[in-house]
Amino acid sequence: MTECLRTMESNCKNCYKCIRNCPVKSIAFADNQAKILSEDCILCGHCYLICPQNAKQIRSDTERARALIASGAPVIACVAPSFIANFGVKSIGAMDKALRKLGFASAEDTAMGATAVKRQYEDMLRKKEHPVLISSCCPSVNKLIRRYYPEALQYLAPVLSPMQAHSVLVKERIPGAKTVFIGPCISKKAEADESDGRVDCVLTFEELAKWLEEESIVLEEPEESGAPGAGGGRGNFFPAPGGIIRSMHTEKTGYDYISVDGVENCMEALREIIRGGLRQCFVEMSACQGGCIGGPVMNPERRAGRIAGTLRVGKYARETELPVRSMSREELSTSYSFLGDDHPVLPGETEIRRVLARMGKASPEQELNCGSCGYDTCREKAIAVCLGKADLNMCLPYLKEKAESFSEKIVSNTPNAILVMDEELNIQLVNATACQLFGLKSPMEIRGAPVVRLLDPVDYLAVTRARKNIYDRKRYLDRYDRYVEETIIFDRDYHILISFLRDVTDQEKNRTEKEERGREAVEITDKVIEKQMRVVQEIASLLGETTAETQVALTRLKGTLSK
Repeated sequence: MTECLRTMESNCKNCYKCIRNCPVKSIAFADNQAKILSEDCILCGHCYLICPQNAKQIRSDTERARALIASGAPVIACVAPSFIANFGVKSIGAMDKALRKLGFASAEDTAMGATAVKRQYEDMLRKKEHPVLISSCCPSVNKLIRRYYPEALQYLAPVLSPMQAHSVLVKERIPGAKTVFIGPCISKKAEADESDGRVDCVLTFEELAKWLEEESIVLEEPEESGAPGAGGGRGNFFPAPGGIIRSMHTEKTGYDYISVDGVENCMEALREIIRGGLRQCFVEMSACQGGCIGGPVMNPERRAGRIAGTLRVGKYARETELPVRSMSREELSTSYSFLGDDHPVLPGETEIRRVLARMGKASPEQELNCGSCGYDTCREKAIAVCLGKADLNMCLPYLKEKAESFSEKIVSNTPNAILVMDEELNIQLVNATACQLFGLKSPMEIRGAPVVRLLDPVDYLAVTRARKNIYDRKRYLDRYDRYVEETIIFDRDYHILISFLRDVTDQEKNRTEKEERGREAVEITDKVIEKQMRVVQEIASLLGETTAETQVALTRLKGTLSK
């Protein structure tokens, strides 16, 4: 079994949005990447929907479905009843017509499996077998209970989901058939992987839409449809909020009925059930807000219009029962085991406090609990760090404080003078070195004032207007009798001007003194040469040598001394 949902590392940009929106915090962050922890993930699809960088990728099973069709076995498409809201068609007949063109033997409405399941629920409630019964149709809810709320496992209906029940019916009716479930749910892929061969493959509505587009197949209503479940029935209420309850016969059972959708709401309901707050109650649970119509791989426009989708489902469904044979308790029976660790090793208080201190949370007052890291409290974040699911740098207030402290130390201790001005050349920041350079007692003495109070603004105006930076320009500040090398940078994003002034007065004076000494040496050399020329001429005339050759030699000497 491969991962159903993963993070594409090249797209992940460290925004922590997936962590903030993961209801069970099954996403770890390390090496600047978010990674889905498959053993903890309930595949609700929240992270897939909200990721601004499209970094979450669903496993594609299209090729697997193609292979099943190519095998020669009759492949039946079991279509989730939410198709009526996703594709905008009028009946399963339109799906059947299109899917046959892809090579499927036929397409059927999984509302038939839903019908068998809801009958089983009705029977269990009539026999009052459970004080509280939780529907088992949503695999994300099932895994939520199995992984995080084991105390509620006793209330989870030990009944197959409509997908698996439908597949059992299909394979009973068509020997040798293969089934491909098509729906709006990511977690159905994982459920099929663990279904002991009942379901051979799962495609999302997105995968099917893409496949149809590749083959240039358009959904069209047939003149007549002989597909099983061609007309709506009670089972077609399932994908809407409260649809399971609406499909059931609830009269005179002695139970209360309640529908809960959204993972957070389901978690709250489970905590209440465990506390004993509910009795003689049937609880319909869906991980998606709006039921299956709000599934993570519904058509985005349809998902955004959940109310319209609910109306479409309500108009298509009927109060009559679909023609589905009654399935026995044994056929529909399953078990849901605990998936967690009986004794999770949590960090001790000392280790948690140590991590909090490293995050700059040395006291409870410093624990802002802002949630920017994705965790509700700083303590939860510290525990995640201890467990290797998070790192310190995910704390934005900590990073901000650290960056400000770091930059403040650099600005305060740099040997260069720094001025920061707005576009009107009003001074916004002056560091300590600049105060020394300009004879200021404190930065407050000049902050907010125009730069002309300190310096000639000509160069700053030029940079502001031309948007062209100046680098290492030498400048003499006659007001302060200082020489500086100045770099002026205009920041287009923040519309500020930054001036770095390096005091080179000592170097400039040393250079001037060296030049002066050089000039003096040249003058002395000129006098020596002039005097020696006269002597040489006299000697040369006596020795018969030419004056020109001697003059050339002495001129070269002079040049050497000048350098």
